[in-house]
This record gives sequence, C-alpha cells and structure tokens, in this order.
Amino acid sequence: MNEKNLAQQALDYHTQKPTGKIAIVPTKPLQTQEDLSLAYSPGVAVPCKAIAEDPTKVYEYTGKKNLVGVISNGTAVLGLGNIGPAAAKPVMEGKAILFKKFAGIDAFDLELDAEDPDTFIQTVKALAPTFGGINLEDIKAPSCFFIEQRLKELLPIPIMHDDQHGTAIISGAALLNALTIAQKNITDIKVVINGAGASAIACAKLYLSLGVQKKNMVMCDSQGVIRNDRRNLTTIKQPFATDQAGHTLLEAINQADVFLGLSKGNILTPLHLQKMNHCPIVFALANPDPEIDYQLALDTRKDVIMATGRSDYPNQVNNVLGFPYIFRGALDVKATTINEAMKLAAVKALAQLAKEPVPEKIKKIYQIPSLSFGKHYIIPKPMDQRLITTISMAVAKAAMDTQVAKQPIQNWSTYAQTLQNYLT
Repeated sequence: MNEKNLAQQALDYHTQKPTGKIAIVPTKPLQTQEDLSLAYSPGVAVPCKAIAEDPTKVYEYTGKKNLVGVISNGTAVLGLGNIGPAAAKPVMEGKAILFKKFAGIDAFDLELDAEDPDTFIQTVKALAPTFGGINLEDIKAPSCFFIEQRLKELLPIPIMHDDQHGTAIISGAALLNALTIAQKNITDIKVVINGAGASAIACAKLYLSLGVQKKNMVMCDSQGVIRNDRRNLTTIKQPFATDQAGHTLLEAINQADVFLGLSKGNILTPLHLQKMNHCPIVFALANPDPEIDYQLALDTRKDVIMATGRSDYPNQVNNVLGFPYIFRGALDVKATTINEAMKLAAVKALAQLAKEPVPEKIKKIYQIPSLSFGKHYIIPKPMDQRLITTISMAVAKAAMDTQVAKQPIQNWSTYAQTLQNYLT
C-alpha cells in the first residue's frame, strides 16, 4: 500500500460513524423503572455510603478495578513530535482499544493541556480516584522521567510510562533470545545504543538489569558518543557516559555485538554493520523508517539477527506484546505499583513463550506455514492469544512475591481461565 492510499484509508477509518475508535457501553440492564432506580437515584446512594465508610469498596461497587487512564500531553507523539494534546487523541484512543481488545481492560483516554510537569502531575493526581491504573503516554523527555517517578510516589496504583518501559521489556525479551541464537553471553557483549530519549534510557537500564555490563555499553545522541569528557551532560544522560575511545557512531560500533536504534531512519549504513562482531544483533526500532532497511541489513550481513518496529518484517518489537498484559496482571492482584521485578518477569515470560511451539492458528493468521524459534522469530506475534496468560500470570506472581499485591491470586487454574475468557 502506498503512502497516499494509506493516508486516505486511515482518514476513512477514523471518520466512520461513530467517529473515533472508542465508546462507552453499559454493563448493567437499564430497561425498566426498577433498573433506573438501582442504577441511579435512589439506589445508587447505597454503594456511595458503603464506599464513604470503607474506600476499598470502590473496587467492588464500581469499574475502577478494571479501568486504566491513558494519559498524555502530546509532547512526544511517536514519529510526530510535540503535536499537542488534541492531535494526540487518535493515538490515545488507539491505545485504549488495544487495552480492551487484548486484555479486556477498559480505558479512558485523557489528553491534558499541561506541558509543565508539576501541572501535569497535580492534574493526574486529582484524577487518580477514577482509575485502577495509569498508562502514561507520549510525554517528552526529560519531563517523562520526573512525572512517572513522582506519580509513583504519590499514588498507590499501577503506573507505567509505556514509551519507556514497554519498549524496554519487549526488546529485552528479544535480546535474550537473540543472544541464545547467537550463542553469546550477555555479560560479555558490547551494546551500542543510538538515541538517548525516554525509550533508549529505559532500555539501557533494563539491559543492565538483565546482565549487560556498564563498561560494555555505549550510548550515542545527536552529538555523538555520550562521553564523560563532554560538557553539560544532563543528569539523565550522565549515568551512561563512557570513557571508551571514539566520538562517533562509526567508531563506537566497531566490534559491537548489539545495535539498538531508537533514533531516526537510515542512520545505520552497511559500513557500520560490517564493523560489528559475528552474528550481529540489530534492533532498528525507528518508525516508520528503521535505522537501516531490513533487506539491506540482510544483504549486508547474512549472519545478522534483525528486529524492527514494523509489522511487515519478522521480529516486530511492538509494545502491544507487553502493556495490556502487564496492567492485566497488576490490576488483578490490586498491585500498588509496577516494580522492576514485575517488568523482569514480563521480559522472561515473553522470551520463553517464543521458544514454545507455535499454534497452527497463529501461523494461519500470519500466513506463515512454518514458524519456530530462530533468527526470524525471536519474539511472539502480537495476535498470539497465549500472551494474556503467560505474561499476566508472571506479572501477578512477581507482584505477590515482592509483596505489592493487595489481593493475591488464590487459584491459578481459575485465574488462567478467567484470563482466557477476556478473549472470547
């Protein structure tokens, strides 16, 4: 499909009646006078009084426990930049329907006219009683780091900035499996990260948690290698500064095992790729144009293990593999946060699922006769219905193990069936 046809089809899709992508539907009958008296006046006063006496009852008498706020100020919309809150609304609506489609979670999208971090934080804090969890989205760096951290300190509900942690979790799982295929040890590899925004910083932190050595990691921004001898480094970039020789991406990538791109299209050339170590792992995640074209990378290095953010190539690093199920598991145990253990549990569960036999149903959906763990299949496909049980259960268990779950799962078999029911 060419760009002109795609643009028109996208506009046609969004203008179909009713416009937009989400709507509210009732969950209780409202057909009779008795229904009305229970749904509203006078019956609604009864649960109101019960919640006033015991605030935890809000999870029993309202939809809070299954409701996530998708909240943005539109300052860093993927591929579009600072387009403002109104222009960001189609993306947030899209995120909301993904929550519902893949994990049965209701979501309200909220676009805030609030670029100032303190204003954003206070607004979200004021809105928080509505939600069981909050998904922060498309907020520019470095504000996004401060906003997420402060809200996690203020609010006892699951909060995650998906642009940071979603990308980190999915690419982290892909990294573990790519290293297995390449027969490399994570503690020995050299990693070069091109980009120093929210996603890149989160990926770097997670990779270190998985075992990458700080001395073997080099991060580049628009000025080149982030070095300790550079002036005026931000507090966000400083922890990733290096003393290694080299100032450019071309110098940094020499003998690298992994390239992670979260920057802009076509910045990685065949020359860069040729300088990498044997079985190079290349995650070119810029959208819509990867840091290096997929076919060009394969033509340049037959031994490359490649992933992109695009759906038309193998190994798509797509956040939908993570956020619906991470929130599903967190909500189901009434977790007070989404902590590092829960994120790592999601990484490992996702990585393991890719090693399992692929159901015929998934092969048919993607029209791939043969699909099994290997260099062209290092992470599961987004339409794999096993994701909801695999990741949600791992996240819920990690929440319980780290004592942030207020309502632990009692019967895992029953819980697994409940998760499956969201997909029927």
